Amino acid sequence: MAAVYHGERLGGDFYDFLRVSPHLVLFGLLDVAGRHEENQGIVSAAQETFRELGPKLFNGDGVNEADAMVELSLQLNRTIMRAANGVRSCPAFAGCYNEFLGTVCYSNAGHTPALLRDRTGVTRLPATGLPFGLFSHVTHDAPIAALEPGAALLLVSRGVTEGKCGGEEFGLERVESSLDDAELAGAENLCIQVLDSVERFMCVPPTHNDVTALALVRNPNSPGGGEA
Repeated sequence: MAAVYHGERLGGDFYDFLRVSPHLVLFGLLDVAGRHEENQGIVSAAQETFRELGPKLFNGDGVNEADAMVELSLQLNRTIMRAANGVRSCPAFAGCYNEFLGTVCYSNAGHTPALLRDRTGVTRLPATGLPFGLFSHVTHDAPIAALEPGAALLLVSRGVTEGKCGGEEFGLERVESSLDDAELAGAENLCIQVLDSVERFMCVPPTHNDVTALALVRNPNSPGGGEA
């Protein structure tokens, strides 16, 4: 698993991943609306909740990953509203990768769909609820996606899809094409390939917004491991 960020911080992109049990890795990508100087406190509060609650919710024998993900999403949502002192839209994607099973339990709170590439092609993992920061009691579904050995999961921030050239946006379809054409030599390499494709499309370094990619590549030679 790896994340790559292009350029200087402009907006509210926040990504993180941490091991929460011997076989579970929690990860997330959030995009707080507004400029970086306006939302540093919100991002810091969200990261604190993510890191404090994650190990508590997902650790222990027999943990129900879906229930834990629903609760984590609820608490992240409330943290963002408290830190913002009101409404502040925050599209987010949080996932928990099970190394034993090769599955990802996830919550997509109005974020750009995650993309799953395997032998069948590229599949979108769309929103399972509203963005965080809008309603204090909103709940999110937590479905599970399976990653076969050699499969890859890719997350990109809004700044990637909104990169423009001549008034035309890069768009999610081009992200899909970049993922489909990429050489899966590792998670960091995949992120770099995707962000490079955005820069080639724009013909200039992207400075319009935060541009972030996060990827998980399952080791094709190991039935129970992800590549870090």
